[in-house]
Amino acid sequence: MSDRKPNPPKPGRAVRGSSTGRPVMVLLDLLGRRWVLRILWELRGEALNFRALQAACGGISPSVLNTRLAELREAALVGLLPDEGYALTRQGRELLAHLTPLTVWSEKWAKSLA
Repeated sequence: MSDRKPNPPKPGRAVRGSSTGRPVMVLLDLLGRRWVLRILWELRGEALNFRALQAACGGISPSVLNTRLAELREAALVGLLPDEGYALTRQGRELLAHLTPLTVWSEKWAKSLA
């Protein structure tokens, strides 16, 4: 593991596609990082310890999982519960609820392109 601190996107700081760091752009930057959506999805149910989460995600390396979890914790979307493991915070669960309409829309969109 490296001693490098995670560099999570934060509102007000420049991110990919936005020099102003508007909150929606910051969120899209975070969600666009490799494995982030999968990690959030796998935590939608119960808390998972590191190994269980790594297994649920499939091919994620321990170093990438560690980095992403640090970023998601810094963003207050994931928390670490003593003796339980990683879990979505209230904000993390709320985010997933807001992504559901996007999922529904994307299914209709995909059908329209077929």
